[in-house]
Amino acid sequence: MMRQTVFSWGRTTASDSDVQALASRFATLPPGEGQTMLPFGNGRSYGDSCLNPGGTLLSTRYLDHFMAFDAATGVLRCEAGVLLADILKLTVPQGWFVPVTPGTRFVTLGGAIANDVHGKNHLTHGTFGRHVRAFALRRSDGTLLHCSPTENADWFAATIGGLGLTGMVLWAEIQLREIASPWVEEQTTRFASLDEYFALCQASAGKDEYTVAWIDCSGGTQRVGRGLYTRANHAAAGAHPARDGHQPAARSMPFTPPFSLVNRLSVSAFNALHYHRVGINDPARLTHCETYFYPLDHIQQWYRMYGPKGFYQYQCVIPPDDADRVLGTLLTEIGRSHAASFLGVLKQFGALASPGLLSFPRPGFTLALDFPNAGHAVHALFERLDAVVIGAGGRLYPAKDGRMSGACFRAGYPHWQQLTPYIDPAFSSGFWRRVAAG
Repeated sequence: MMRQTVFSWGRTTASDSDVQALASRFATLPPGEGQTMLPFGNGRSYGDSCLNPGGTLLSTRYLDHFMAFDAATGVLRCEAGVLLADILKLTVPQGWFVPVTPGTRFVTLGGAIANDVHGKNHLTHGTFGRHVRAFALRRSDGTLLHCSPTENADWFAATIGGLGLTGMVLWAEIQLREIASPWVEEQTTRFASLDEYFALCQASAGKDEYTVAWIDCSGGTQRVGRGLYTRANHAAAGAHPARDGHQPAARSMPFTPPFSLVNRLSVSAFNALHYHRVGINDPARLTHCETYFYPLDHIQQWYRMYGPKGFYQYQCVIPPDDADRVLGTLLTEIGRSHAASFLGVLKQFGALASPGLLSFPRPGFTLALDFPNAGHAVHALFERLDAVVIGAGGRLYPAKDGRMSGACFRAGYPHWQQLTPYIDPAFSSGFWRRVAAG
């Protein structure tokens, strides 16, 4: 066990913790010795939901073994520290893909369960937790629970989206989705207003599995509501582009500059070019699945572009009723602030319910934005956005959060105390201490 300073992906939050690697799924959890514990996968959470300042982090990266894979049915069982990237290496050549994926493949299976991650196909497939068949949960008292929708179902629900607080997931079994090709057929359409965006959503409903919009938040109030809408589906058997469209070789941001490269001028110029890179309605094209789903994975340590102070991601979901007005208010407030958001992603969530008690998605629209850590100014903006989101009956995403107040969390998750009986008394996180007691 080593005392280390561990950062979240956004680099705004650090945890001075004892880090202990679990070498085997058969090992017992270490004694707490007065410290709380928390599972730690690949550290891709943006805030402090994966950190335990002053306590112990249980690294799962050695729990990286595949246990069983049925290539006829797409049922996969593996240890909790296996990355989605490793799953895809095994399964895509055999005609299977993860049923739901976040925007990076460098998350662990255990982390995907703990945060009940979602993707561009929430309308058709819901959250990751809907495709989990079973898992083993080790508690600090040595108890081992086999959990599924029919066995220890209450623990199953508490652990999915439970932020790693119910114990250590040792292995999990998931149902993959069949694909006929590693290629994705995608089409991008430019829209100039939120009204046009909602019309595109309606046109894609029931026809396209993956839908997502990039939205421009860089031009003050003049560009509010404009963006690019992408719809996509897995390609048919035998599909192949005229030119090889496989993802380019990964590159790395080699160092952290002394200041953020993401600012009003750079973001405004980039967004203007990005918006006009396509025509009003570009033709469909074939893209390799890894290129389509994981564009930011092509740049390792991309967080460094935000400088030594790091960045925050602000992700909220708002109900569908009056969504046009609420989204317009949020985007106008961001435009007035002149904050530089390099990433602006807008997605629609459907009505497929998650099995998790504290899962983030709900029917409506989710907006995700990255902001450089500009101190008081950006925190003041977040508080204004919080008021709009909570006033509309929405909530924030714990996996992306590093600063919301306890009052904001409790308003967004009014049934949060249902998780309390299932929290392992030896487990805790910086996020949970902040929002449950603050």
